[in-house]
Amino acid sequence: MRSTPLIPGHEAEIPSPAVIIHWSEVEENLRRMLVMAASPDLLRPHLKTHKLPQIITRLAAMGVRKAKCATIAEAEMAAGAGADDVMLAAPLVGPTTGRLLTLMRAFPTVQFSGLADDATAVDAVSEAAVAAGLSIRVWLDLDVGQHRTGVAPDAGAAALYRHLATRPGIVAAGLHAYDGHLHQADPVERAAACDEAFAPVAALASALRAEGCSVPAIVAGGTPTFPMHARRPGVECSPGTCVLWDAGYAHHLPDLDFLQAATLLTRVISRPGSGRLCLDLGHKAVASEMPQPRVVFPALPDARIIMQNEEHMVVATSLADEFPVGSVLGAVPWHICPTMALHGFVHVIRGHETPEVWPVTARTRHLTC
Repeated sequence: MRSTPLIPGHEAEIPSPAVIIHWSEVEENLRRMLVMAASPDLLRPHLKTHKLPQIITRLAAMGVRKAKCATIAEAEMAAGAGADDVMLAAPLVGPTTGRLLTLMRAFPTVQFSGLADDATAVDAVSEAAVAAGLSIRVWLDLDVGQHRTGVAPDAGAAALYRHLATRPGIVAAGLHAYDGHLHQADPVERAAACDEAFAPVAALASALRAEGCSVPAIVAGGTPTFPMHARRPGVECSPGTCVLWDAGYAHHLPDLDFLQAATLLTRVISRPGSGRLCLDLGHKAVASEMPQPRVVFPALPDARIIMQNEEHMVVATSLADEFPVGSVLGAVPWHICPTMALHGFVHVIRGHETPEVWPVTARTRHLTC
């Protein structure tokens, strides 16, 4: 795992805990994504990781104008930042449909779309779109093994796709297949599992097209399977974590060559006994949905997290004597996506300039609609 050190001289200006974004590493990760993809048109990066309009704008300047998102707020942010084709990778149910229709009115030149995996929900979307005098693009969400949302890519899925394709107010956008359960460390094993999961998706698309159904596109995968789907002609890839990278993927996916572009800045706030440091890096600063270690400390290779509370983290290390109270440490989060959602602002370092402070715009669930 490559760790980017904090720029000397700026630590004192940054309150902790904080997310530090290393912009040169972000740009290099975006460049590597483009190299891996067959075409900018086949990249639909997931912005749930960073939630920053500046990255959407940079991608648009690089020719990547499609986006995938998890919330209406993220969709609105993407449209305002330069994306002109925005997929909401969530089922269109409840108020979500009306909010997406509102975005369609607010950004008439942007193509918005959402997911469906249920006939009753499809009918409700159809009714809402017709009432609004709009047509909404809908993807059929397929379950390829994660068993979270979607329908199995079988005859039932074909029937549901035919149904949504013929409903008034709906335009069939294609097929969506997220294989987030595939993250084998061995890339050969991961590729084999990915091919096996995708085969029925490809077969479904071929069968639908053979009978005359329009299947304009297939969106598949996340960061772990990005290299595999990037080799498939015409398939849109939606990696997300690789924009910032994290310790978890760096550990589990050594074949993926992305740079660590986000660091947590934390301070030693107490020394509770010999060989221990107390840091201001509690549950409110780093994602806590996974077992420890939730962060990795490059400067403390033997660190062992022995306690974490809302505001505090106690670490045991043989190097504790080298870090007096007030010392600054860099920590690499194990899972960057939910960690970003805990921070209202990030501190962005470009070269040796004073860090810029950017709001994490789409951290909220609501912008204007």
